[in-house]
Amino acid sequence: MFYAIGKLATRYRWWIVGVWLLAGLLALPFAPRASSVLRSGGFFDPNAESQKAIDLLTSKLHLNLTTVQVIYDSKQYRVEDPIFTQKVEQSLAQVRNWSMVGGVVSYTDNPRQISQDRHAAYVNVVLKTDADTAPKILPQLEQRLRHVDGMTYHVGGGAVFYEDIQQVSENDLRRAELLAFPFAIIALLLVFRSVVAAILPGLVGGFAVVVTLAMLFGLGQVTDLSIFVLNITTLFGLGLGVDYSLFIVSRFREELARGRGVNEATVLTIATAGRAVAFSGLTVSIGLFGLTFFRINMLRSVGLGGMLVVLLAVAAALTLLPALLSILGTRINAFPVRVPRLWRRRQAAQDDHHGFWYRLSQFVMRYPVRIFVSVLCLLVAFGLPFLGVRFSAPDASILPPYVPSREAYDMLQQRFNLRETTPIILAVQTKGDVLSDQNIRNLYAYTKRIEADPRVQRVDSIVSADPRFTLDQYELLYHNPKLVTDPYLGTLLKSTVSGNTMLVQVVSKYEMNDIRSQELVVTIRNTNPGNGIHVLVDGGSAADYDYVTTLYTDFPKAVLIIFAITYLVLFLLFRSLVLPLKAILMNTLSILASYGALVIIFQDGFLHQFLNFSPLGFVEASSPILLFCTLFGLSMDYEVFLLSRIQETFWQTGDNTRSVALGLQRSGGIITSAAVIVIVVSACFATADVILVKALGVGMALAVFLDATFVRGLLVPSTMRLLGDWNWWLPFKGVQRKPPTLDKYMLDEDAAALSLNGHSESKDVQDINVGGKL
Repeated sequence: MFYAIGKLATRYRWWIVGVWLLAGLLALPFAPRASSVLRSGGFFDPNAESQKAIDLLTSKLHLNLTTVQVIYDSKQYRVEDPIFTQKVEQSLAQVRNWSMVGGVVSYTDNPRQISQDRHAAYVNVVLKTDADTAPKILPQLEQRLRHVDGMTYHVGGGAVFYEDIQQVSENDLRRAELLAFPFAIIALLLVFRSVVAAILPGLVGGFAVVVTLAMLFGLGQVTDLSIFVLNITTLFGLGLGVDYSLFIVSRFREELARGRGVNEATVLTIATAGRAVAFSGLTVSIGLFGLTFFRINMLRSVGLGGMLVVLLAVAAALTLLPALLSILGTRINAFPVRVPRLWRRRQAAQDDHHGFWYRLSQFVMRYPVRIFVSVLCLLVAFGLPFLGVRFSAPDASILPPYVPSREAYDMLQQRFNLRETTPIILAVQTKGDVLSDQNIRNLYAYTKRIEADPRVQRVDSIVSADPRFTLDQYELLYHNPKLVTDPYLGTLLKSTVSGNTMLVQVVSKYEMNDIRSQELVVTIRNTNPGNGIHVLVDGGSAADYDYVTTLYTDFPKAVLIIFAITYLVLFLLFRSLVLPLKAILMNTLSILASYGALVIIFQDGFLHQFLNFSPLGFVEASSPILLFCTLFGLSMDYEVFLLSRIQETFWQTGDNTRSVALGLQRSGGIITSAAVIVIVVSACFATADVILVKALGVGMALAVFLDATFVRGLLVPSTMRLLGDWNWWLPFKGVQRKPPTLDKYMLDEDAAALSLNGHSESKDVQDINVGGKL
């Protein structure tokens, strides 16, 4: 099939180039606009209990949670000073009468909104809009806020947080692109030592990214997509587009150097390297496909965008690239680049009998047990810190300190009682009217049970508003609600009760992300209120708990699906029952090692000054999942290329040891070059200000480094050496028969090199060099 694709690409090369140019031109107007249709939220499960609680309170109590916090700070005045309140009211004058504001809850209404040092207080501005639309009206809100002398203000809250994520993500993407392109071109120039050859991979990656962004702009019109899809699209488009092109262009130049004609070299390149690219792209897509099984929209969006760009990168590598190669022909080596003398010597050494990969292959074949045990222990040691991981949902701490939402978050954390600003929220439903005598008695007993928990600081509700009140007094008070004259109770009654629904707030003694607060959420959920009362639990602790639980309930399902489909694809590619299983285990090892780095760097803060971020004290819960689904396919990328070269040799000789040595010798250099480029691109994304993107860049760069060096260079060859002919075991007839294309088009010098007989194993290995000659 791939031989036929190569023939079509050479025959219709001008048509293919024209179609891709047209696609690029059509995509150009829409690609830059992709961010305008992407959303910054998508971190919740619509079926989680916390979300159901919010939906219930919104529908029954008309509760509007789209709130902006305006924090006022003054070094001159205390909150008790009349001039402090006067200046706050001057600042809010044009906000209170704005048609988009549903209400303003001041610190004078709720004294708990005052800082501990009494020099700051915040005001909650409730917007008449949903969370997705709120960021768009923030500029108008900020214009209406007046600056007053002797006082500063900071604007924070969920709407500001999402607006900042949108802006910072776009800035991160632009910075990463500006860094990635030059470094990738330099790396390609060093690898190919030709300007023309170095440009082609950039074209393939560029076309894949531009067309994918235009498609995302179209998809964003009909479905919700996360803003983080921008970063993953560019990262995979550039990384894999360059990766695949590198393998194909290198194989094409190799065939030209062996005396092939241009068209013949192009067709044979697609029949061999193109086949590996196609299966590699399929395995990468499978890993990203696993993300679409999650209920969190952010992960589904990243999976969808990643799959699109990978498939387009494969399509460009199998059509556009061979078409360009057949047009350029020997001009692929035009405009040679002079490189440092040391680099030339190293490159030249790849082609003689004493090259690095030749010596490494001998070393691995000679000491397979020692190498296997050593590398296995090293990777396991790298992954051990992950046993101490602590997961949490993203908050403003994942943003850089200079953005408004992070400034407001830090101020609330340092100067206010955060436990008061992040209570556990209960959506309570009763049989019949909440204010009936029977329900008042039942709710009073239920709140007393909650207050008795040693982790609870206070319960705010209509039946616990004043600890001096008895049950009889509450019954008498609410027997005729219209007669309630106390302003606080009247406001509480109006805002928290409607028909059979009531809102209760539970203030924990511990912070929102503290494990004891989350255990309190679980305890409340597992406690039966009785008497026909139904309770749904929300709040920061509950939402955090639900986020992590949802992710790691779906994760095992996604892993099993990825493993199963990958095993099937690799089985079809390698015609072996053992190799796919070994490949899956090897990939998992390198990913676990990167997990350990997540804990050491982002949870514990190692290298945080060098990487320019503040330690989180936790690992953002989606990071390991994103790393697994992206790295599993990316690591399989190198596995496929290595095993494909080994398989070509094995089909010719049936000798496992010689096949492993020659496969490592011939693919080691090009795999390392491809890995260097992916590491460079990933490292550019490690400069991101959003810690979620930074963690993905750092994790990918580290995992690819470990994968291309320790795993592909040492662990995989040693494992294959130890397994011997069991690598190729398949209980079906004809397992070792080679494909017709390779039978027909195998080079003469390769056939001579691979037909060695009558020698000892060590002599056979020593007789193999990079060029395949004796």
